[in-house]
Amino acid sequence: MGTVEARQGANLHDRAALRVLEARASEHLGGDGFALMSRAGEAAWRLLLSGWAGAQRIVVACGPGNNGGDGYVLALHALQSGLEVTALQMPGHAPATPLARRACDAYVQAGGAVMVFEGRLPAADVIVDALFGIGLSRALDGAAAAMAGAINAAGVPVLALDAPSGVNTETGAVPGVAVQADQTVQFIAAHAGLATGPALDHVGRLVVASLDLPASVFEGVAPVARRLRADDLQGRFEPRRRNAHKGDSGFLLCIGGEHGTGGAVLLAAEAALRSGAGLVGVATRAAHVPAMLARRPEVMAQGVDGAATLRPLIDRAGIVAIGPGLGQAAWGSALFGVALASGKPLVVDADGLNLLAKGGQALPSDAILTPHPGEAARLLQTDAAAVQADRLGAARRLCKAFGCVVVLKGAGTVVAAPGELPLVIAAGNPGMASGGTGDVLTGVIAALRAQGRKAFDAAATGALLHAAAGDRAAQGPGERGLLASDLFPHLRAQVNP
Repeated sequence: MGTVEARQGANLHDRAALRVLEARASEHLGGDGFALMSRAGEAAWRLLLSGWAGAQRIVVACGPGNNGGDGYVLALHALQSGLEVTALQMPGHAPATPLARRACDAYVQAGGAVMVFEGRLPAADVIVDALFGIGLSRALDGAAAAMAGAINAAGVPVLALDAPSGVNTETGAVPGVAVQADQTVQFIAAHAGLATGPALDHVGRLVVASLDLPASVFEGVAPVARRLRADDLQGRFEPRRRNAHKGDSGFLLCIGGEHGTGGAVLLAAEAALRSGAGLVGVATRAAHVPAMLARRPEVMAQGVDGAATLRPLIDRAGIVAIGPGLGQAAWGSALFGVALASGKPLVVDADGLNLLAKGGQALPSDAILTPHPGEAARLLQTDAAAVQADRLGAARRLCKAFGCVVVLKGAGTVVAAPGELPLVIAAGNPGMASGGTGDVLTGVIAALRAQGRKAFDAAATGALLHAAAGDRAAQGPGERGLLASDLFPHLRAQVNP
């Protein structure tokens, strides 16, 4: 079976769109919902074969709905291939839809074994999670939660059909126990909620099975977001002209570095240089200047003691990045106020975001905000758990509240802007969850902005470049112990076509 990804790009859909696509697919097959279920089950079976060819014992956990029906179809294929197969039901949850009953009956009539879960799973080489599909939005409870826990404790590979049970495909939230899959096969189209946030700890490798549906099925069904992968960097960077000079690549001013946090603004400045900015200045505490010049003499570091000494520097700059190490005391607040009043294009991070959350400041429409979930929560006057429970929704709310570009950092970084289709970054790794990597991102995005990119393009390309550099840096030594500065050589490598 082919994949929609190859034909449809990397579109991500919400539950409503997927229901429309399912109805269209069934209509394409003559209104035969069972034909669509048969295609889904067969596609999942083929994926199981390709991933675990040596498996002899298959346990398929089947829920009462059509997701369970897909599982019974897979179980029938496995049975007909001579494997030892057990379909496992929750107590009191026999197939409840006509399609699921039909699939279960076909499996049983072929000699398939059905057991009721009583706290333990049969021995298995692979477990298939077909408990719940895209419709589940609540936490698992009772027997379903117990089965999910048993699946996770079994210590064998898990293939999830449509979604790992317990994961909300709309938002990516995981409100309780959820299956931790090694691979998830999404039917027809990719689910937005599985691309970002807590869901990423459960989905394993994501695959889309198109079920060989024609392009006409997808026409006019709008996605809610689009995924960007590392190979999407290709073609985003043009070679420089032979007679280019440093002024062509912009003058960027990085503002930050309160006493004790000078490294943050230096990381942003060096990242900007490694991402191609022509001139990079730093406005910081005077005590940091000697160390900055010793570390990176290409940075034009100057000490500023307040608003009056900052204004001439901002006047020279084309782009301003503010926030890394800025602090929220009188010094940082004064510099932040000058930056906002300047009217210059802004990239706002870290303490700049915390100062913004206190209210009363207006942003230029082409500003770029780069919050992590905690900062986003302060901006939205909520908590980080609520942000993580619906990352796409949180990014949209931030855009509406501040009228500018938002880069919501984290696993599956979301880039959103008013009037634009949100983008989800399918790159990056847990090793990047260390001090300074966010400051590097600020410098990368600001550098691309300084080189003439529009705000949304700079934010999207910068977030993807940063994540891909982190993945390259983690190769070999591994993710744990990765430093923010380890990204620098990989940034340079990837901006040179």
